[in-house]
Amino acid sequence: MSGDIKRGTAEMTAAMLISGTIGWFVVMSGQPVSGVVFWRCLFGALTLLAICGALGLLRPGILTLRAFGIAVFGGVAIVLNWLLLFASYSHATISIATTVYNTQPFMLLMLGALFLGEKITATKLFWLALSFAAMMAIVQVKPHTGGVAGDYGLGILMALGAAFFYALAALAAKWLKGTPPHLIALIQVATGMLMLAPMTDFSHPPTDVGTWAILVTVGVVHTGLMYVLLYGAIQRLPTHLTGALSFLYPIAAILVDRLAFGHALQPMQIAGAAIILIAAAGMNLGWSPRWLRPRALES
Repeated sequence: MSGDIKRGTAEMTAAMLISGTIGWFVVMSGQPVSGVVFWRCLFGALTLLAICGALGLLRPGILTLRAFGIAVFGGVAIVLNWLLLFASYSHATISIATTVYNTQPFMLLMLGALFLGEKITATKLFWLALSFAAMMAIVQVKPHTGGVAGDYGLGILMALGAAFFYALAALAAKWLKGTPPHLIALIQVATGMLMLAPMTDFSHPPTDVGTWAILVTVGVVHTGLMYVLLYGAIQRLPTHLTGALSFLYPIAAILVDRLAFGHALQPMQIAGAAIILIAAAGMNLGWSPRWLRPRALES
């Protein structure tokens, strides 16, 4: 294994494990979802501003007006994604919300077909149908979570909405190919600050050190550091390995939810979650069921 592959694997693993713990930080902060996202954007922006400055990405002329506009669009989408995903935790548990959220590759598949002219093959349709069936199985089973408030179905819809907006942000990133990714991330979190400032209650900020520590961690570690690790890994790893390691994120989230909050999945939910992850892996890694493979021409 080459040095780049080893380093990229370590970076991707760390990025996914960090992502998998964010649900715990959001819940334990005790803050409104919009407040958590605002402070995430603020502390993330400060971190990314320092990183972009160190990398020389703040010089004039590095970004066109069109690219800036697309990056802002992606920022709106990524912030809406965070708002919906974090809000879904209180309705459908971190485990289920994160699993349903991992239908995002299929959202991107549909958007790519609509806006980029990408072809949807029979194999991709198979994985899409399998994922949809698994999601329906999850929806049918309400969890015995002992304390999760609200409507389970609403939580599922919020997680699906979060996946859709993430796919929009990914689509924007495709349009920005060649633009420094850390600069894109900085524009995204700065956009989030402007979006959420009007609805953030600055007259009653958190008063205890523990809450501030959580919010700073979400901004610096789960946003700034995670972006650096993720983009570093993407630059070093082949696509199939990036896709495979990305499934550490939902696995970590499920473990954190079980250990920290005691939310155990029911058998039907475990089966549905496993099928969604397998379907997403199949599409990302190019797996194809034998009966869908084109037959060789007979001589």
